[in-house]
Amino acid sequence: MKHWLRSIDPSVMAMAGMRMVSAFIELSAALLMLVFNDVKKALAVNAALAVVGPTVMMVTMAIGLLSLADELSFSRLGLVALGIALILFAIYK
Repeated sequence: MKHWLRSIDPSVMAMAGMRMVSAFIELSAALLMLVFNDVKKALAVNAALAVVGPTVMMVTMAIGLLSLADELSFSRLGLVALGIALILFAIYK
């Protein structure tokens, strides 16, 4: 088991870790909604989750892009950045 963990790229481990943290936050929010048992409070919890999702996506993408920055040309990095900008634009508009 230890050998398997050492063979995982640190960037991949960080990206997976961020997604695990995100999943824990989502699960905790779902449990809070059940505990509160109130639509207004559930909507407030859901509104807080609207910040978590894009933030985790941006951090995860940044980790991946930083690890690939030396392998990609500037034009390809620009295309990736444009794709991320379009995703964020679509989310918030």
